Amino acid sequence: MKQIITLICIMIPVILVLDAGAVYGKPRATVKSQSIRIENPREGGEESLVLPYAFSSDSMGTVIGVGGGVKGFYQRQLLIAGSVFGSTDEDTFGFVLGAWDYRPSWSHRLFFSVSGSYGEYPKQRAYSSLNFEPDAIRPGSNESEKDDFLQAGGKNNWLDFKVEYVLPIGAARTDGMVTYHLNGGMVEKGATGGETWNPLQGGITTIMLRQYNQLESFETTFGEFERPIHPIEIGIGYNNTDFPPNPSIGSNQYLGFKHDFGWGEANTKWTFLEFETSKYFSFGKSSRAKQRVLALNFWTGEALSWDEKLNSEGNIELEGNPPQYDGATLGGMYRMRAFPSRRFHDRSVIYTTAEFRYTPKANPIGTISWLRWLKMDWYQFVGFIEGGRVANEYSDLFSDWQTDIGFGLRAYVAGGVVRLDIAASNEESSMWVMFGHPF
Repeated sequence: MKQIITLICIMIPVILVLDAGAVYGKPRATVKSQSIRIENPREGGEESLVLPYAFSSDSMGTVIGVGGGVKGFYQRQLLIAGSVFGSTDEDTFGFVLGAWDYRPSWSHRLFFSVSGSYGEYPKQRAYSSLNFEPDAIRPGSNESEKDDFLQAGGKNNWLDFKVEYVLPIGAARTDGMVTYHLNGGMVEKGATGGETWNPLQGGITTIMLRQYNQLESFETTFGEFERPIHPIEIGIGYNNTDFPPNPSIGSNQYLGFKHDFGWGEANTKWTFLEFETSKYFSFGKSSRAKQRVLALNFWTGEALSWDEKLNSEGNIELEGNPPQYDGATLGGMYRMRAFPSRRFHDRSVIYTTAEFRYTPKANPIGTISWLRWLKMDWYQFVGFIEGGRVANEYSDLFSDWQTDIGFGLRAYVAGGVVRLDIAASNEESSMWVMFGHPF
């Protein structure tokens, strides 16, 4: 029990540090909502949390910091969160800050979000190469060696702007924001979908326009290497689940189109098209479980602008390709979790996973008086399996998959899901701490 309590206390603020992964994470068009817990029924359902934290990793050393956030302040759906951190034994320093889902007074359906991060990291990795011999295995490809990467200190900075419009159909026909009433972290009133697939009758459809900027640099003995990007993304998402933060039934779909015009110092133009869908099946309650859910996810995409040409030295050069931290990328906290971030990268990608999420009725941490400030409504055990691959041709995606299996511990804390996932493959194993389900 003491180990579980310590783990949860560490997980909550660390998710704010690792949120930089959201730049290349799950679908960006989201449901706008507020959740009112029966345990916190005051007007607006405001939830907040601030915690110091410490953790250790191979890439960042021993890190200490403080993180916190508040949802429901000023506007019921508005989330403001941030974190600052530094290392005691490595040259690691950074911060994350953002505000999500601000709704202007003159609109009921328009929402604005802005977030950013600045960080200096001593051991960044890049599994990529823009210049390689014709017969060579390119770093980051499906057949590449796990040790074929560049590692050096450098920066990883990003700034993200997003505008979303909720269509006046389905469960959002009267308002762009919905309200969920929760009892013990489970929806008691306000479910927005899951019965039938029909955007005109149920679920929530959101159109998104996003402009984001990212710079990842590597300071090597040969000089500093960097690849900045300034893409625009247009997407549409349809979420037909009962409760998007923790779905038990229904499905969701997302179609996104990214294009970088090569503005400023980002002198490479590229285009990426992606599609993602998820489906959830409820097995109901049992004598010991308040919820049992089978969750399935599928994602695929292709860099439409990708091109390969021979240079004057007889080597292959890539043109029109997204950087190794965007586009057709696998590995990290969302997809292929046993592998390092951006372990695999190519022109095309396919990915699928299945999770079984088991939520016990018992909640021992929630009954401990001196831990009630965690506002923990439930914890959850998760088993999952993942498979997928990247390829230079889309037709090659259906063989020689990478696979992994894993286990997760998740909890509904202060109105949101936090997760710890541990996964293993034939190459290596990894552990990730993050906010929200991976899908």
